[in-house]
Amino acid sequence: MVQRIFRFINKEILGLHQAAFLLGFFALSSQILALLRDRLLAHNFGAGIELDIYYAAFRIPDFIFISVASMVSVSILIPVLNEKLKEGKEKASFFLRQVFSSFFYLIIVISLIGFFLAPYILPFIFPGFSGVEQEHLTLLTRIMLLSPIILGLSNLLGSITQVYRRFFLYALSPVFYNLGIILGIILLAPSFGIVGVAIGVVVGAILHLSIHIPFVIQKGLFPVFTIHFDLAILKRVAGLSLPRTFTLSITHITIIALLAAASLMSEGSIAVFNFSFNLQSVPLSIIGVSYSLAAFPTLAKLFSEDKIKEFLRHITISAQHIIFWSIPVIILFIVLRAQIVRVVLGSGEFGWEATQLTAASLAIFSASVVFQGLVLLFVRAYYAMGKTLIPLVVNVISGGIVIASAFGFLRLFKSSEMFQFFIESLLRVEGVSGTEILMLPLGFTFGLFVNGFVLWMLLHRRFSGFSSSLAKTFSQSLSASIIAGGAAYISLNIYTLFIDPITFWTVLLQGAFATLMGIVVWAIILIGLNNREIKVVILTLKRKFWKAEVVGPDADLL
Repeated sequence: MVQRIFRFINKEILGLHQAAFLLGFFALSSQILALLRDRLLAHNFGAGIELDIYYAAFRIPDFIFISVASMVSVSILIPVLNEKLKEGKEKASFFLRQVFSSFFYLIIVISLIGFFLAPYILPFIFPGFSGVEQEHLTLLTRIMLLSPIILGLSNLLGSITQVYRRFFLYALSPVFYNLGIILGIILLAPSFGIVGVAIGVVVGAILHLSIHIPFVIQKGLFPVFTIHFDLAILKRVAGLSLPRTFTLSITHITIIALLAAASLMSEGSIAVFNFSFNLQSVPLSIIGVSYSLAAFPTLAKLFSEDKIKEFLRHITISAQHIIFWSIPVIILFIVLRAQIVRVVLGSGEFGWEATQLTAASLAIFSASVVFQGLVLLFVRAYYAMGKTLIPLVVNVISGGIVIASAFGFLRLFKSSEMFQFFIESLLRVEGVSGTEILMLPLGFTFGLFVNGFVLWMLLHRRFSGFSSSLAKTFSQSLSASIIAGGAAYISLNIYTLFIDPITFWTVLLQGAFATLMGIVVWAIILIGLNNREIKVVILTLKRKFWKAEVVGPDADLL
């Protein structure tokens, strides 16, 4: 039995949809734990100052992780590692040793700088916190500075498991990460408060790393320290990673700017922003992240072999399925936003006004899910082509648009009663205090639309006919989803005729009933339209990919 479990975990996954569905399954598992994590946080702390500080404390560690650990990200290492493995395991080991050592030394130095400068940087970033709150913010930040070091090492080992197509291992990492945070909330928070949760973040990072270690050791590729560096290798990795580093840093700087504005708003605004952002990340992780991760190793391999038609076909299929799955999720999230928030977060210290604001913010964020997923795929397509500058430029522009539009919407919201009334009425938050927080996700969504559209058009210019192949999927999924959304909305009202949704279980059943009705209508319409994506889904499920034979690593596929 134990051997079968290990064979299952270590099996190689070759098909795009099988890999994407597998990653999606574990992304769903991870997101379920993430939702449990957020529910525990909301129950114990509510949308108040403690969670505002907790979420703000992530910013410097996350920025260091994104900025420094990008040099050991799978998007950068997989193409080079594939190349080195073709030359032999010794070449691959030497390459990993160089990258591992340089990364470790660099991130230790940067984290130490962040540790000592935190008390001076944080008041500038988050001016809305008082003196005592700034002290708590500094403490949590310093604890969580361990996480970028550990997660960066995990990313490096994760690139090895992805090269060997061991998607099980890669997909399990975030599950263990969230488990560590949950343990911190349950076991440590009662004694140490929000500090215990920060310690749980570090525990989760350790678990995230540990899942990769046995397989990497088995392959004889576990890196060791060196003080002798090959500057040519480091220069090549830096050349590939720096544009990606700047790209991701812009995204993070954008979020920091939005949270800086939220720190000046009413208490709990940062928590509302993060809760709603995390909720919309559930479908993004399951759909967009899964397909983009599953596609990337093959995209890199196809482009390196100059198989451009197959490369384009792979991008197209992945984009079609991201669109196919994301649009109905967007519609259902908008229709069922209140039920989602009440079920996931609505307990304990999390009050009704926080529920209303989080639901409204979730609706706005959800509108960008399809473009967020496409951006993840398109960016990886450019990385596979070795063109890291284009995503950087587009991201800088869209980041500027996010910040400018968020502050522009915020100014309009405060100065125009008509605009404020329109937003509050549309999202059903009339009379709720703190509604200005909704302008931040609105600016974010607008900027993501621009980002996704520009990358789409650039790919269309490079590959003739790229857009036309996606148009049919978009129109069919959108039309079916709108009708499905209507069916879900009607189902919500039908349910209330028989059951009053006032408890956790009655609200859960209401949301489940409406979701089921929406999905059934959506599927029936797509089958009637002879939709090709739903045919692929049915075919993939019939193949029972979880029972597929284990395929050993083939050098030609690495």
